Amino acid sequence: MAGPFSLGSPFDVFRQQPTRRRIFVSYHHGVDQAYYDEWTRFFHDQYDAVFDNSLERRIDSDNVQYVIQRIRDTFIASTSCTIVLLGAQTPQRKYVDWEIKATLDKEHGLVGIVLPTCQLSSSGGPICPTRFVQDYASGHARLGYWHSLTVDVLKQLIESAVAAPIATIDNSHPMMQKNG
Repeated sequence: MAGPFSLGSPFDVFRQQPTRRRIFVSYHHGVDQAYYDEWTRFFHDQYDAVFDNSLERRIDSDNVQYVIQRIRDTFIASTSCTIVLLGAQTPQRKYVDWEIKATLDKEHGLVGIVLPTCQLSSSGGPICPTRFVQDYASGHARLGYWHSLTVDVLKQLIESAVAAPIATIDNSHPMMQKNG
């Protein structure tokens, strides 16, 4: 005889775990790996991070259009948002630029998280990849800071980015051809 919480019970809905949003995390692997590891440890239960290894090593090609297509189809397509960890050398990384481009091509949300290592401009703002700056200025991308990042803050940033109108996307910057 089945108990009150057996399979098929209307109470099953209370036992189900909420679906975790799938996100792509972009960062400079050679310098910011420790921040990614900490991000993953802290937010593991809330988000399904799609990727945690350098795409540069996984996609061995010099054909830029092929690489962008692979990033878009293999890694970005199954997500709804990309988080860019913005460190000291992030603006000079072509793969970060390409990952942002692929995200915007798919009309997904875009969030930048300013790491403590991020360089600041003379006006005190973070120095970010140009494609990210243009999309942020257009009102599409969102920006948060590592030191104030909590589960609730990150959720607000992601949900706001995902809900941003696609008409505000600015993906017009030329693609980087090499690392700076």
